[in-house]
Amino acid sequence: MSDKPLTDIAFSSFDLHPTLLSGLEGAGFTRCTPIQAMTLPITLAGRDVAGQAQTGTGKTLAFLVTVVNRLLTRPALAERNPEDPRALILAPTRELAIQIHKDAVKFASDLGLKFALVYGGVDYDKQRSLLQAGADVIIATPGRLIDYVKQHKVVSLHACEVCVLDEADRMFDLGFIKDIRFLLRRMPARTERQTLLFSATLSHRVLELAYEHMNEPEKMVVESEHITNAKVRQRLYLPADDEKLPLLLGLLSRTEGTRTMVFVNTKAFVERVARALERAGYKVGVLSGDVPQKKRETLLARFQKGQLEILVATDVAARGLHIDGVSHVYNYDLPFDAEDYVHRIGRTARLGAEGDAISFACERYAISLPDIEAYIEQKIPVEPVTPDLLVAQPRKPRTAAADDEGGESVSDIFREAREQRAADEERRGGGRKAGGSGSGG
Repeated sequence: MSDKPLTDIAFSSFDLHPTLLSGLEGAGFTRCTPIQAMTLPITLAGRDVAGQAQTGTGKTLAFLVTVVNRLLTRPALAERNPEDPRALILAPTRELAIQIHKDAVKFASDLGLKFALVYGGVDYDKQRSLLQAGADVIIATPGRLIDYVKQHKVVSLHACEVCVLDEADRMFDLGFIKDIRFLLRRMPARTERQTLLFSATLSHRVLELAYEHMNEPEKMVVESEHITNAKVRQRLYLPADDEKLPLLLGLLSRTEGTRTMVFVNTKAFVERVARALERAGYKVGVLSGDVPQKKRETLLARFQKGQLEILVATDVAARGLHIDGVSHVYNYDLPFDAEDYVHRIGRTARLGAEGDAISFACERYAISLPDIEAYIEQKIPVEPVTPDLLVAQPRKPRTAAADDEGGESVSDIFREAREQRAADEERRGGGRKAGGSGSGG
């Protein structure tokens, strides 16, 4: 098997539990991506791995196959109670936790394992009851899980024999490392559990975490000529601030993208851009920290079904969203952080597809451009802002059927978000909870 190219290795070539292999094949997973082919020989043998690969390359399936196969082929620890989890998968954001759970259920729903999904922003008591009833695998964001671990007789991690840390670099960015260490200290010792760490970047601080809490992990990197996906066609425009909306509308009117994402740096401008696109006749959804979690899930589902053409988002959507068929990503604002640029444009050209990433380096955010180009080790081709691009071509008229597809306007979404925020403030007596834990809570 070692002589084969990494893209020519089948899951059937590994010694997987038969029902797991059937589940993978039934879900359409037959051949490995490079990160899966590299890591599975190590992880299926029970060893620790710190793996790095570009976003959209199949890291999630690499660790899910390992976790599920271990639980199907090895006995639980002797001290485990029936309700204690055997595996914990930690993700930095709610969206990523939800996506991991969906991927797990896709191929492991009939394997006799119970998966519990735990994250902030939804019914607290319902999730607590779910944990008390017991689960084999918990998929969680750190903040909400810690709340339950600290409570008496809700959940114990003392028999957790495998732990996965996904998007470890993002854990640092969001300030979760103390939370991660808190949870790891409540699991079996690192020599008695398997720990898998996956990340888009294995920085010094990520590796420091790995060597502190893992058992002689093997570092594995899927090499790439460029940090960004070569199948993403990148281009850059240098508009004045007042040209950005006309340029966006002009470019959108000239493309035939099926699904488009527009990234904006602030919540206020998310609303402004989304309203402008809606007025131009597009079916638009919005994702930002102001939008309640359940509403985010509804909007994502409509976007995936093709009921929305454009999703306008802050960086809450830059990582962890596996949406098929995103053809265009627009950086309406260049991000402050170079790594965020890579994650944003990684929403397109996933798993072998092609896509376009168009960025605006305006007067306000062009200062980020040198750092971005240094990080990706390439110059982004610049296109001229011509007068004809600032004029949107007429859209085809919306049909009655399109208007009847359901959903709310951008104004409705933001009004509901403001009402929800006001209700939360009133419920908390006008004060905010201390120690809130960001988008992953």
